Amino acid sequence: MKTLLTAFVLSATALTVQAQSDSKKALTISGYAEVYYNYDFNRPANHLSDGFLYNHNRHNEFNLNLGFIKAAYQTDRVRGNLALMAGTYAQYNLAAEPELLRHVFEANVGVKLAKDLWLDAGIMPSHIGFESAIGKDNWTLSRSLLAENSPYYETGAKLSYATGQWSLSALVLNGWQRIRRVDGNQTPALGWQVQYKPSDRVTLNSSSFIGNDKPDSTRQMRYFHNFYGIFQLSSKWGLIAGFDSGWEQASKGSSDYNFWYSPVGILRFAATDRFALAARFEYYEDKKGVIIASPAPFQVYGYSLNADYRISDQVLARLEARQLSSSENVFQKNGGYTNQSTSIKTSISIAF
Repeated sequence: MKTLLTAFVLSATALTVQAQSDSKKALTISGYAEVYYNYDFNRPANHLSDGFLYNHNRHNEFNLNLGFIKAAYQTDRVRGNLALMAGTYAQYNLAAEPELLRHVFEANVGVKLAKDLWLDAGIMPSHIGFESAIGKDNWTLSRSLLAENSPYYETGAKLSYATGQWSLSALVLNGWQRIRRVDGNQTPALGWQVQYKPSDRVTLNSSSFIGNDKPDSTRQMRYFHNFYGIFQLSSKWGLIAGFDSGWEQASKGSSDYNFWYSPVGILRFAATDRFALAARFEYYEDKKGVIIASPAPFQVYGYSLNADYRISDQVLARLEARQLSSSENVFQKNGGYTNQSTSIKTSISIAF
C-alpha cells in the first residue's frame, strides 16, 4: 500500500505540472475520510457485525470506513479518474478481489465520441442504486440493506449519452461487482441505466443487470432491476423511494428461478442549512440465499433514525440508531443466532 501511495503521489505531481502548462487541461485533486464508531448490541466477540453489512461494521471500536485520495482529469475530449482507498469498506467489500486491487476505488478513462456521447472503461462506481460508499453523499449514516447487497462498483466499458432531462447508458461488465472475472467464467455481463429528471426537484431512475456470476460449468443467469425516485418535496422535506428485484436460475439450465426483492423509503427533514434528520424504513427478502447467506430464510425489516450536523462545508458529523428484525433467527449473537439486531453508530467525515 505504501508503494501504491508513493507512485500515486508522484504521478499526481507530474500531472499537475503538465496541467499548469495548458489552460485547457483540468486536473483536480480531492480527498475524503470517514471515521466511525459502531456499537452492536449483539456484541460479536470478533468485533464484526453481520456478514451482509460492509460499511461501519466493526463493533465497539473506532475505525476508518473509507478514506481516499482522488485525481480527476478532464478536457473537452478526454477524462479520467484515479482514486486509491483504505478502510473497513475496502477490507470487507473487496475481500474477493486480488490483494493489490483492493485499494483501488476508481481507475477509469473516457473519450468523447460525439456531442454528449462518451465511452468510459475501467473500474467505475456502480450504475445501480441511489447510495454510494461515500457516506456524505447519502441521506443516512449506514447504507440500506439493498445498497449493501448490490454492486458499489463495477469494471467494464460504459457508453453514455446525456441530453436535456434524459441520461442513458449501456455497459459490458466483468460481472456482479467484480474487478477480476470469476475463474471459468467467459460470459460477459450486461447493464443499462435510464435516468429522467423532469425538474430539479425530481429524479427517476431505472437500472438493470443481466449476467452469470459463477463458472460457466455451473452457470446460473441472474436478472436484476433497480428503480428509485428522489423527490424534493419542499425546501426542507425530501423523499427517496427505491425498489430492487432479482431473479437467478435455481441451477444450470433450470426453468426455475430464485427471487429476492427489497423496498426502501427515506424521509429527510433539513431543519437548517447545517442540521438535518432522516428516517428510513426497509425490507429485504431473500428466502433462497441468492445474495445473503443466512441460517434461515432471510426476511428482515429495518428502521433507522439519523441526525446530521454540518460543522463546516467540509466536515459532517452524524448519529444513527438502527433496528433490524426478523421472524427467523438470522442475526449472529453469542456463537448462535437471534431475530433482533440493534446498533448505534456515529461518524465524522471530511471532504476536500
